[in-house]
Amino acid sequence: MPPIDPTFYIGPLAIHWYGIIIVLGALAGAYASSVEARRRNEDPEHVWNALVWCLIAGILGARLYHVLSSPQGTDIGFRYYFVTNPIETVPLFGVMIPFPTALMIWRGGLGIFGGIVGGVLAVVIYTWRNRLSLMRWLDIGVPGLILAQAIGRWGNYINQELYGPPTTLPWGIPIDMDHRIPPYTDLSRYPVQSTRFHPLFLYESLWNLLVFIALMVIGRRYRDRLKDGDIFSLYLIGYSLGRILVESLRPDAWQVGNIPVAQVVSGVLILLGIGLMVWRRRRESPAGDDDEFAAEEANA
Repeated sequence: MPPIDPTFYIGPLAIHWYGIIIVLGALAGAYASSVEARRRNEDPEHVWNALVWCLIAGILGARLYHVLSSPQGTDIGFRYYFVTNPIETVPLFGVMIPFPTALMIWRGGLGIFGGIVGGVLAVVIYTWRNRLSLMRWLDIGVPGLILAQAIGRWGNYINQELYGPPTTLPWGIPIDMDHRIPPYTDLSRYPVQSTRFHPLFLYESLWNLLVFIALMVIGRRYRDRLKDGDIFSLYLIGYSLGRILVESLRPDAWQVGNIPVAQVVSGVLILLGIGLMVWRRRRESPAGDDDEFAAEEANA
């Protein structure tokens, strides 16, 4: 069991730790990005102005990815949310009201890839409307994003999600019967009292923290050699490498043909990150070569 209950109450109002952790992660990430903006001589107010829109778009995208997925060993997926169990009753101020199951994010179920797409789309719209450089502001935003991801993963711990196979390692975590998937529901083989599982949420959280530190260090140490968009590309590559490793241990991964979908998406993002870095350099190199040639002609 987690050390605290996933839900607490203020009067009749239910407060979910999952939501609190997401908000704390978003605020910490926004602060980190505002520091980056100031370092790059940009107005940090843009970070805070865009935060709400990025958060809303990110949560909607993350939830959409989740409800369309089909994790192994569960009945969760499109059919569950829209056919077999589209509506549930929830308490609100002491009254039970019907509520769409697909929107119950406090129970967990956010697909980070959908969140990334939603957040990036919000940045695209915001920079377009304010006539800002998209690539420059993506560079400013992604260190904060990966920090928010590192913090947000602890919501999975509270909800007893994102765990791996059984382990005897000292940092293994218990998972109660209500949150297990087959075959770990067989208590004769996996007793609740003694079975511990790999904390995949912790592995990904630590990896994300390392990527955050790396992006901040690289952005400062190599600032004269980096082009706008490079930090964003390194984020795509760095985060996706860690996600491929985590998915290799995940028993409930959404799979197509025995291959986790998240690993396929991660591979595409790695190629996209590499491709963006190569494309920007090739696009800018001809002009730079022409300028150098013109300078040599003038000196001659």
